[in-house]
Amino acid sequence: MQLLVQSSQHELSDQEHYQNAQHNAQYDHEAFLGEEAKTFDQLTPEESRRRLGLIVDKIDKDADGFVSREELKDWIQYTQKRYITDDVERQWKAHNPENKDKLSWEEYKKMVYGFMDDMDPSEMEKEEEGFSYQNMLRRDRRRWSVADQDGDDALTKEEFLGYLHPEETGHMRDIVVLETMEDIDKDKDGRISLSEYIGDMYRGTEDEHEPDWVKNEREQFSQYRDKDGDGFMDKEEVKNWIIPPDFDHSEAEARHLIYESDVDADQKLTKEEILGKYDLFVGSQATDFGEALARHDEF
Repeated sequence: MQLLVQSSQHELSDQEHYQNAQHNAQYDHEAFLGEEAKTFDQLTPEESRRRLGLIVDKIDKDADGFVSREELKDWIQYTQKRYITDDVERQWKAHNPENKDKLSWEEYKKMVYGFMDDMDPSEMEKEEEGFSYQNMLRRDRRRWSVADQDGDDALTKEEFLGYLHPEETGHMRDIVVLETMEDIDKDKDGRISLSEYIGDMYRGTEDEHEPDWVKNEREQFSQYRDKDGDGFMDKEEVKNWIIPPDFDHSEAEARHLIYESDVDADQKLTKEEILGKYDLFVGSQATDFGEALARHDEF
């Protein structure tokens, strides 16, 4: 039985928008196409451009020949919601094949962690990179309990959504912060030091020259992450970092895509401008992105 490791956060994409201080185009592909951004290389460039053009027509709701920032934002939100809906439906069917109104913890645990019944206790507790099967079971049990709003130890499909995608549900967001802290806080003192923050993303050797992007992250920690300047991020500072208040990811991504593609600087995109930045939106044959262009049922 394959162990399902829950993702603590899935905003527009699992990818960081800026990685190692360089723009990460993979984020744009996934934000624009959602979960369908996976199988571009099965299409010719000509066919994928044709299908991208059809997607542009769908985004341009008022059919005025331009994609406005609001239309692009709406599309990005649509792809994200579709990803979450599809993911919940798929996992609900997999874990609840009888499609009962609720899925109990014992049923879920047996399906996901049943293999542990035959494991030696020492193997279950054995840690790799700070994780063990027992650790993962405890974390999932805790998250399940938070998602279980009526306290009956069984989840409705709506509660199951909160369990799978806690970042999407208001009352689940504290668990995202807690899990993030547990992942990074190696000395378990309840706060994240600069070395722990850097160590989570960079593991260079002592004699290795530190890249510029790491130096930039050190500055980010000191100037923006550690707001009270005590050398650590506490729970509230971590929350402001990973779930910033009043930050609209789809709005930010729409602005970014327009900035990168808007040749005449009129704050809206023509189909020609989008096709001209083809790689930005759907990738290239060197990548794995563009599954929306391969879905024959949409075109």
